[in-house]
Amino acid sequence: MSAVKSIAVLTSGGDSQGMNAAVRAVVRSALFHGLDVYGVQRGYQGLINDDLRQMDLRSVGDIIQRGGTILQTARCKEFMTAEGQQRGAEVLRSRGIDGLVVIGGDGSYQGANKLSKLGIKTMGLPGTIDNDIPFTDITIGFDTAVSIVVDAINKIRDTMSSHERSSIVEVMGRHCGDIALHAGLASGAETILVPEVPFELSEVAERMKTNFAKGKRHSIIVVAEGAGKGEEVARQITADCGIEPRVTVLGHIQRGGTPTAIDRILASRLGDFAVRQLMAGDSGKACGVVRGELTTTDIDTVVNSKKPFDMNMYELAIRLSQ
Repeated sequence: MSAVKSIAVLTSGGDSQGMNAAVRAVVRSALFHGLDVYGVQRGYQGLINDDLRQMDLRSVGDIIQRGGTILQTARCKEFMTAEGQQRGAEVLRSRGIDGLVVIGGDGSYQGANKLSKLGIKTMGLPGTIDNDIPFTDITIGFDTAVSIVVDAINKIRDTMSSHERSSIVEVMGRHCGDIALHAGLASGAETILVPEVPFELSEVAERMKTNFAKGKRHSIIVVAEGAGKGEEVARQITADCGIEPRVTVLGHIQRGGTPTAIDRILASRLGDFAVRQLMAGDSGKACGVVRGELTTTDIDTVVNSKKPFDMNMYELAIRLSQ
């Protein structure tokens, strides 16, 4: 018999498509097993403010296909302090809540780790479009974000081909180039610039000039924001080879929209898994998927690790871009 009687769920940090599907899975799995479940509004800020509401089946009806998060999310500087973390733990204890599921990225995991050390049973779910959480092959929202970028590049390529021009597409990824890498490979981009791999813009410009001299009349460069701003890359290429690329900054469009089936299924599996792990007595863990299998890793290990960049895929993109 599970010692867990009541759990809470919150979404924190930047939103990602599939967060609602994860919330739905947590709530419905908890209710299926006879637990009370509460939704925390506006992330850790709502936890500190005791802004929780009890959830039922109707609370999560018709949300699996929606982007964003019905629980809303906010940055919370107060929760970065020991006093804020203690306040959050006290709120959960005062309500008789036995466990907390946190859906978010690295910062959200940091908060869950702090609560775990204060004796709160926690489970982290990887909700971020950046795909930068270690010990999981994919994060909730990543597949949708990549699909949005690929769709945008397809449209941009159509017009670039018509006008015989080059284009630079700037995508999200301050510290992780996975969106740029996966979207660039899937869309046949000629050049992919990511923060994990050093590059020389003079070489990029020279390759573009050579390709145009051979008869090519358009090209696509995908650049992760952490590797450089699109406008700066364009200015340097123009200075080096005289070609003037058009720049498109996709920005927050990558966070919105309907989650793909892959993200909905991933979120559903992870949300249910987190509830079952809490019921089994597990705590202080991050849930993930490795080679298709659901896994848990100590959240302390996750927040103190960095996800390795997939150089094999990067080299594949280079080979196929010739």
